[in-house]
Amino acid sequence: MRRLWGVAVVGAERHDAGVDEAGQIVLTDRDRVRGCLLGGAVGDALGAGIEFLTLEEIRHLHGLRGVTGFVPAYGRLGAITDDTQMTLWTVEGLIRASVRASLKGICHPPSVVWYAYLRWLSTQGVPMPEMDFQPMDGWLITQGVLRGARAPGNACLSGLRTGVMGTRERPANPGSKGCGAVMRSAPFGLLPEPHEQVWDMAVECAVLTHGHPSGYLAAGALAWMVRGVMDGQTLATAAMSALTRLQREADGEEVGTALEAAIDAADALPASPDVVESLGQGWVAEEALAIATYCALVATDPRAGLLLAVNHSGDSDSTGAICGNLLGAAYGDMALPLDLVADVEARGLILEMADDFVMEFAHSDQLHGEYGPETTWTDRYPGW
Repeated sequence: MRRLWGVAVVGAERHDAGVDEAGQIVLTDRDRVRGCLLGGAVGDALGAGIEFLTLEEIRHLHGLRGVTGFVPAYGRLGAITDDTQMTLWTVEGLIRASVRASLKGICHPPSVVWYAYLRWLSTQGVPMPEMDFQPMDGWLITQGVLRGARAPGNACLSGLRTGVMGTRERPANPGSKGCGAVMRSAPFGLLPEPHEQVWDMAVECAVLTHGHPSGYLAAGALAWMVRGVMDGQTLATAAMSALTRLQREADGEEVGTALEAAIDAADALPASPDVVESLGQGWVAEEALAIATYCALVATDPRAGLLLAVNHSGDSDSTGAICGNLLGAAYGDMALPLDLVADVEARGLILEMADDFVMEFAHSDQLHGEYGPETTWTDRYPGW
């Protein structure tokens, strides 16, 4: 698969779906990418109808087990929220950055992702900032299912509506560590890049809206974990690796402490909603990452992990989405609960975006080629 950040590499070793000599299922990149995006959407939709409720309120409304499937939100069952919306816009930005790098020979991916987030902003009923360049083109913006405000985060809105791109040196919303950056950052880990480049990309795109170190370092840690499981690591190994990486950051103690608590809890205690409650509520980035990681680590199967991730007091859709990203990347799309996959909103669009992502990074030479002519693919994903 061709790399986007740094020196491009054409071609990659890939395997076909099936079983290995030991009879173990072998997952393709496509299986994992589809699983990551679909799993995130399913977790998001499971939590959409109970976000803002306490665990006690959830149990009062839905029984002692809490929700066991989709409940109504935004006028339907299986509704996605801003978490899935922004995750798909991240995917779109990364595809378009790859197209630009191929056709122009130069690209700054965070700038292209920023334009993608501005397109998302335009779907939220928010006046666009005054800018000389208004990149309101491409395929994704025409998809009506992604239009409409689904409880978008204040930091995401305020960080984008200024029209000034945040950077590591001058991040948007310097005091914000809400979970709005980490919940959209799994796609960076899907990139065929070394871990360090994946980390840098996630952080540089997180500071577009969230400038507190815990806000952007949690995004880097999630991308790092997703990259690990894409490479075949177990979730436990990927989580420990992310913790080690956080320890190298001067401002990484808060996220590192939260992630370590999740890992320790998964090792030491029976899985339960009470343990989830002890890790926080998920409104801030380090808590959302910790809850999602814990639930993914203790999951006996994806359904159990997803339900544990949403049945708590707090930001249920975001913790469900992040947990679903991890479980889907680790086990592939066909391991997800098929009844929930069948009913999740925008399923077809999510799968199409996943396949487009895989095609772009595995077969870009056949889609547009280096410095090649304009094609329908580049109409779908213009390179800016």
